[in-house]
Amino acid sequence: MFGKVKKWLGIEGAKLELIVPEEIFESSGSVTGKVRFFTMNEQKVRSIKITLIERYSRGRRKNKLTDEYQLGEILLTNSFVIPANEHIEIDFTLPFKITKSEMDELQDKNILVAGLAKTAKWINGVQSIYRVEAEATVDGVALNPFDKKTVIVI
Repeated sequence: MFGKVKKWLGIEGAKLELIVPEEIFESSGSVTGKVRFFTMNEQKVRSIKITLIERYSRGRRKNKLTDEYQLGEILLTNSFVIPANEHIEIDFTLPFKITKSEMDELQDKNILVAGLAKTAKWINGVQSIYRVEAEATVDGVALNPFDKKTVIVI
């Protein structure tokens, strides 16, 4: 009985590790990486959802506002079995599209205004942090394995 509870909670179950580059290029429009699985007991993975998210913050102290935007998402639906005590790697390519604010577009278009735009963003505390998240749907578990990695968009 204890073994069933451990399996249901994901203890000794499938573990997921996301392998992506630390820096990605906005001009490429996609992120290429791998999802590595390991498990102590054989388990079946039904699907993997991979997402690129931008955490956009602006303002300072009490006036700080934060929003999250989904820039790209793929769903890999090919199910497979992870054998006990073996690693399996799944390759993926995640297309994305970065949405730019008016200030960012002005900064990119006009070299003379770029410094002024950077200063205005710094004064207003504007910051974007990007992360790639992966979550797998595994048969027979309540808590699906997941991982996230912070990336730098250049």
